[in-house]
Amino acid sequence: MLCADYMPYLLHFKQPSGTSRGILTDKQTFFIRIWEEHHPNVWGIGECALFRGLSSDDLPGYEQELQYVCRHIDVISLKQLQAWSSIRFGVETALADLRHGGRHICFPSPFTQGEQSIEINGLIWMGDRDTMQQRIREKIDAGFHCLKLKIGAIDFESELNLLKSIRQQFSFHDLQLRVDANGAFTPENALSRIEALAHYHLHSIEQPIRQGQPLQMSRLSAVSPIPIALDEELIGINDAEQKQELLATIRPAYIVLKPALCGGFHGALEWIQLAEKTHIGWWITSALESNIGLNAIAQWTATLNNLLPQGLGTGQLYTNNIPSPLRCYGEKLQFDTAADWDFKPLNLPKQTL
Repeated sequence: MLCADYMPYLLHFKQPSGTSRGILTDKQTFFIRIWEEHHPNVWGIGECALFRGLSSDDLPGYEQELQYVCRHIDVISLKQLQAWSSIRFGVETALADLRHGGRHICFPSPFTQGEQSIEINGLIWMGDRDTMQQRIREKIDAGFHCLKLKIGAIDFESELNLLKSIRQQFSFHDLQLRVDANGAFTPENALSRIEALAHYHLHSIEQPIRQGQPLQMSRLSAVSPIPIALDEELIGINDAEQKQELLATIRPAYIVLKPALCGGFHGALEWIQLAEKTHIGWWITSALESNIGLNAIAQWTATLNNLLPQGLGTGQLYTNNIPSPLRCYGEKLQFDTAADWDFKPLNLPKQTL
């Protein structure tokens, strides 16, 4: 018989991080443990990575649902959690961890054996021009060949000048640039702004207008000089037919998948399969998870053999993250097989592995 419990945890940012939705200083998350009744000292752990204001399951009854899941973990099915994406993600992770002996190896591969790495993009958070320039320089000096810039928080001309300054130093052959508008443009100004951005040879633009406007996004995708990638547009769509209809309507160049927000690993894989049928590209990204969630996403991503730079955070955003074997060497995310997890911040019982 399976047993489970959970605990809330508040992650604190090392420095305020800006998005088009505002400034983030902390992020609430929940950890779930699952174990066999007669072996309580061997447990798997997952992260129910709720993203307030973005997750489709950011609902008043969230914690009550999590309590229900823990009480009925032995009989509940993942399909029952379809509408609770972040909880499903946490349960999937904890079960995979337990299935592999509670060693936090959820998806074994050459990556978890320390033999392969994952190329990631360098994420440049929104800020004033000088701060963003400094962060860009730091990423380039660290060896990144793909940068993703959050745009939409400072004035548009300043953002164009920032991109111009980058391109004056690095051609598109030397440095790939992605931008993420997080829905900051309107249907009325999106095309003119994308046309202005196109002068700087961008790889893609994520979610130029707010989600929930499929016809406007479809028209934009058809004429945009920059390939459009859907991100928030995918959140909350769990039915396979609805997913297929959305992709057929908008026909984006790419989709960007956050497993905790897109129905867990099962839901994200369904998106990938549907996208590949219509020759839509994709990559995986994290959504401000702690190292527990990031570990699972990175391990899963490594099994997919996608050669594009992935959008996986490096676990360095928080002052109170959970120390893990994940290591970032420039643009390479690696798993250090000689390193151990440190669950002291969570006051969890020790395992007997």
